[in-house]
Amino acid sequence: MLPGDGVGPELMHAVKEVFKAASVPVVFDEHHLSEVQNMASEEKLDQVVDSMKESKVALIGKIHTPMEYKGELASYDMRLRRKLDLFANVVHVKSLPGYKTRHNNLDLVIIREQTEGEYSSLEHESAKGVIECLKIITRAKSQRIAKFAFDYATKKGRSKVTAVHKANIISPCWVRGASHLPLPSVKLVQNPYQFDVLVMPNLYGNIIDNLAAGLVGGAGVVPGESYSAEYAVFEMGARHPFAQAVGRNIANPTAMLLSAANMLRHLNLEFHSNLIADAVKKVIKVGKVRTRDLGGYSTTSDFVKSVIDNLHPHYGAHGGHGGLRHIRGFHPSRDSCPGCLGPL
Repeated sequence: MLPGDGVGPELMHAVKEVFKAASVPVVFDEHHLSEVQNMASEEKLDQVVDSMKESKVALIGKIHTPMEYKGELASYDMRLRRKLDLFANVVHVKSLPGYKTRHNNLDLVIIREQTEGEYSSLEHESAKGVIECLKIITRAKSQRIAKFAFDYATKKGRSKVTAVHKANIISPCWVRGASHLPLPSVKLVQNPYQFDVLVMPNLYGNIIDNLAAGLVGGAGVVPGESYSAEYAVFEMGARHPFAQAVGRNIANPTAMLLSAANMLRHLNLEFHSNLIADAVKKVIKVGKVRTRDLGGYSTTSDFVKSVIDNLHPHYGAHGGHGGLRHIRGFHPSRDSCPGCLGPL
């Protein structure tokens, strides 16, 4: 677990509270890597990479990049992704039942190559006041992300892959077999239903991720994940530190909780994954507890408490686990509850 910056530590606390209430069999190896809090060094970065080599999986918050130049162009966030070769970022943008937006019933996937392009940190000041940035895109890595997108679409039963580019200005070596579209910001806002899976280079992915998140409720509700051949990292879909909310108990934990649920599914903990995701979605659907970004007045703590209250909604059907202690041979701390087939 890397809590990151901004509201990241608060959102991770929410995850730990929910995991504890749901009896999730996961123990986090927690590392604090932050440039803005002066908790970043090569030693800490190596510790995180070593931990990842053991677990293969991580849950991370936004590691914010300070604006001032410190002699190293590549941020720690970028260097971590490079060391782990996290080439594919996946953001599943899906409408949440119970929360109405301009476009409802949306369900599209944004796949972004995130090791090349404008974020390669290949920059220099060629003359005073003139910055040159090299945008490197290679055939090998373009083909790799394209294969990932088609494999993902096939595995998930998706029907169409759209490659997003700026070929009217920049000649692509890009994707064969996909429908092609120049950077579709306007089309995405006007009619997002025409898209299914979108695959694109780094910068365009950053833009489209945030734009698409806004279509279903904002940065606080969309989960994301990044993959290499070996590792899986789960994070918020729209990477935003939300620094103005730090310490105010107002951040929306939905995206981080759904990312954590996706992590559990990746770890084959299907029961716990569904338990948490269903509880989060029920809170949104009922609509009584809404954080400020969704037009309500509830706090982060209110939302987490409501999620925990919804983890075992059918307690009442059989009197809760407490009423089962009289069953001969039944051990409530070890066995599954026969009423809901879940752990106690």
